[in-house]
Amino acid sequence: MKKIPVKESIGMVIAHDMTEIIPCKFKGAAFKKGHIIKEEDIPHLLNMGKEHIFVMEYKDDEIHENEAAIRMARAAGGQGITFSEPSEGKVNLLVNRSGLLKVNTKALFEINSIEEIVTSTLHSDRLVAANTIVASTKIIPLTIEEKKITSMEKVCSENYPVIQVMPLIKLRAGIVTTGNEVYYKRIRDEFGPVLTEKFKELGSEVVKQIFSKDDPNMIAESIKTLINEGADIILVTGGMSVDPDDVTPSGIKMAGAQILSYGAPTMPGAMFLLSYINTIPVLGLPGCVMYNKRTIFDLVVPRLAAGERIERKDIIRYAHGGLCSSCEDCRYPNCGFGI
Repeated sequence: MKKIPVKESIGMVIAHDMTEIIPCKFKGAAFKKGHIIKEEDIPHLLNMGKEHIFVMEYKDDEIHENEAAIRMARAAGGQGITFSEPSEGKVNLLVNRSGLLKVNTKALFEINSIEEIVTSTLHSDRLVAANTIVASTKIIPLTIEEKKITSMEKVCSENYPVIQVMPLIKLRAGIVTTGNEVYYKRIRDEFGPVLTEKFKELGSEVVKQIFSKDDPNMIAESIKTLINEGADIILVTGGMSVDPDDVTPSGIKMAGAQILSYGAPTMPGAMFLLSYINTIPVLGLPGCVMYNKRTIFDLVVPRLAAGERIERKDIIRYAHGGLCSSCEDCRYPNCGFGI
């Protein structure tokens, strides 16, 4: 770089974005790369503490921070991702449709192990709305050896895509609500309305709800009925504790389900059951799903709606971050639950 006194820089081209910070008011590029310095810019630059500007003189094997950030973003981004223009040497990766964010964390670690390269993301497996910034790419210096960017691109090509947003399938959900007290209408069902709203959040719908006595045979037949009528996912509510008269897990098993996990290292949601009948998920939901704002349901079902098959190991991984803080004002997914 060639160092030029600001007062002698009129007519010269700024080689990089020049950031200005005004506490509590502004932080951003006061002057963009490529700006031609005018006489009236001199006082502004001096007020920013800039006594000199730098004119870039590139080596053959170097590229500028903006070009580097663009190449990094395009290498890492997959389906559902769009890109911002570079600003202050940074490119943002944005969502062009709502869906489930998926980040290859192993590849992300490899990328950030390359010296002078930075790629940061939101947590994987969270729902994101259109136009959400889910990642940013940047290099630390103003220029970087091209071979480092090539190395980053190689990591991305071998693990493509590193960052993507999976579209959600419109699920047809069936509910089996168990419990003699609800079946005989001694108390009002509260589970159905909660699940209907949750599936609506996911762009899916509850197509049918069947009420069953605490009878494993009746529960099993109800599950089979919903599958025969075209349900893509079955939620069985109630009777999930270890009390002797809680027979919901037995009913799920009698329906022909392969139970992968009974119990989850999450709170709320410890008595959750994960099973499949062929490719159809059959979930046993504990009572907390009815009265807690966010639970194991909100960690698992969005992934199922994105077309994933959840295994027991996936449930076990929720142990780290599986404790909900039960904040008075729920901020999920902008919190640590489930990550």
